[in-house]
Amino acid sequence: MKIALATDDDRGLEAVLSHHFGRCPYYVVVDVDDMEIKEVKALQSPFYGSHGEPGEVPTFIKGIGAQVIIAGGMGPKAIGFFEQFGIQAVTGISGMVREVIKAYLNGQTEGASPCSEHDLPQDIYAPEHDEASRLREEMVALRKELAKATERLKRVEKEKAK
Repeated sequence: MKIALATDDDRGLEAVLSHHFGRCPYYVVVDVDDMEIKEVKALQSPFYGSHGEPGEVPTFIKGIGAQVIIAGGMGPKAIGFFEQFGIQAVTGISGMVREVIKAYLNGQTEGASPCSEHDLPQDIYAPEHDEASRLREEMVALRKELAKATERLKRVEKEKAK
């Protein structure tokens, strides 16, 4: 199985998952066979900075042979394109590629829903707003991750105190 992950850098399994698949600078492609990682490569996004036309990025992902695309967030049109292509889209996750792949293979993450930035006014998609909207979306995701980590820490400390 070939899994594509939208990332903010090109460090393979150590790359950080991007919070928006269409505006990420890289895609890390992981070939998995029998729950084991066989090959990892990073590809530069040909659409980084331009956001492309509707369907261009999903067509690119289809062209590299991915059966799964994982990103922190994704718009409703992209999710629809992936459904048409028979590619499973997974969103709402963050972290390093190694951990994200592990969670996916263990069945701990599934499904896709449109990210919150698609509820914002359309003028945020103008080129001068791309970086700002991407940073806002990342901040929201980081706050959610921090809240989860804080809850886990409380549980661990509570168990340790027993």
